[in-house]
This record gives sequence, structure tokens and C-alpha cells, in this order.
Amino acid sequence: MKVFKFGGASVKDAEGVKNLAQVLTTTGDKDLVVVISAMGKMTNAFEQVVTNYFDTKSEVPSALNEIVHFHHTILKELFTSEKHPVFLKVNQLITELSQLLDKNKSKQHPFVYDQVVPYGELISTCIVSAYLLEIGIENTLLDARDCIITDTKYRDANIQWEETQQRISEVVKKKGITVTQGFIASENTHNFTTTLGREGSDYTAAIFGYCLNADTVTIWKDVPGVLNADPRYFNKTTLLHHISYKEAIELAFYGASVIHPKTLQPLQRKEIPLHVKSFYNPTAAGT
Repeated sequence: MKVFKFGGASVKDAEGVKNLAQVLTTTGDKDLVVVISAMGKMTNAFEQVVTNYFDTKSEVPSALNEIVHFHHTILKELFTSEKHPVFLKVNQLITELSQLLDKNKSKQHPFVYDQVVPYGELISTCIVSAYLLEIGIENTLLDARDCIITDTKYRDANIQWEETQQRISEVVKKKGITVTQGFIASENTHNFTTTLGREGSDYTAAIFGYCLNADTVTIWKDVPGVLNADPRYFNKTTLLHHISYKEAIELAFYGASVIHPKTLQPLQRKEIPLHVKSFYNPTAAGT
């Protein structure tokens, strides 16, 4: 069993979704958990919905319409007919979110944030799973909230490891491809949605890796791997082919944005190798 994680940049448009499918075909792995973030900048778009909800409620419908338009543009490029069931599923998720906002009574920003923003991941995985099925890649769509259980610290929830371990062991099929959401979970008192904080999707991949005793966890990015400096600021960078968990944590401490220490810690406990590879060049070694 392996775990793959694809961030927003890897599924920012229809070509990105097609490329994700190509990565799965190229690697040839059959027993996988595939963790996917919201598409492109959709997390920002859903955060705007939350801002509008608290500051200017009259603008919420417009913000939701932009989100619908963005996803429908991708859907129309991936599927030949708008009668495909995935269009209805995406619309149902948006309707569900609208109804949630209408009924909500909480004035707590972190709570509302965690009920709204995860729809980015719920929609992206719905689309990716449906596209993979459309092109013949069998997979099961799993709601991460059914198995990753946390406390009620909204926007930066703490994992309840024992219950999460039990749920993942029961729910995740050890054979075949499972597609699920990064970043999101549910709390163990009232079953409301929670989120895992900064770099939450990477952390999700590590949680599944830990609980499934995965052979490896791979984070697919738009860079060739972990570099010794940020290519946005330095012309000459060197790819680090191998680094220790300790060195990776130190890099993160000094500002490197490739891997967050929270992601590394569960993998380090079980000595599960973490790979950082380019989704543009899936056969390259990466880090």
C-alpha cells in the first residue's frame, strides 16, 4: 500500500486532472490512497465565502456562483456530456453548502470556516474520482471525515489517533485505489467538520500512511523535489536526493515550504519513507 498526495497546483484545471491520471498510469501502482486538495486557488475562494458571510452576506451568492463557474469549466473539458452524473453531484454539494449557510446560527468564525472551506476538497475529489472512472481507472471515493477523527479545535484540530487508526483500518480497502480529501476531518462529539491547519493535506497523507503502515508516502509537486534553496529567490538551486527526517524538519524550521514538520512526525515514528516528486516528470527520482 502506498499513499499519493496531489496539491491544488496539480489539479488547478482540466489538464491537471488529466495529468494526475497519467501519473497514476505511469507509476502503475494498483494499491493506493490518493489524497487530493481543493483545485487551484479554490481554498481562497471558499475563504472569501466565509468573509462575505460575516461581513457582507448579500455577496455570498455571487461568490458561490464564481465557484460553480470555475468547477463547471473544468467539468466541461473533462466530460463529453453535461448529463454526466458528476455535474449533478457537484451542484448538490454547492446546494448543501448554501443550505448550511442559511441554517447556521454560530457566530464563531473558526467553526463556520471549517464547515465551509472543506467543500473545496469535497468537490475536487468528486470530480477526480469521476474522471478516473470515466477513463477506466477503477477507484473508490472515500469521505475523509468518516475516518479521520479529531477534537473540536476548529481550523487546527488535533488527531484522535486511536479512533482514527481503528476507522482507517476498517474503512480503507487494502486493494485498489481510494480517492479521498486532504485537510479535512470530523470531530468526535457532534460530528461537525474540522480542518487540520497549515499544510493539512500533506498531513492527511501522513496520517493515512501511518495508520495503514504504508510502504511509502509521495507528495507530488510542481518542483523536482526538495531543493537546497527557494527557486523563486535563487537562480541556482540543487536537488537534494536524500535527506533525513531531522534535516527536513530543520529545513522547515528555517522557512522551507516543501514539507511541514507536522507531516514528518507520524512518518518518522514508523520510519515510512517520504518522497517528494514532480507531477510533470513522474519517472524522475525526486527526493
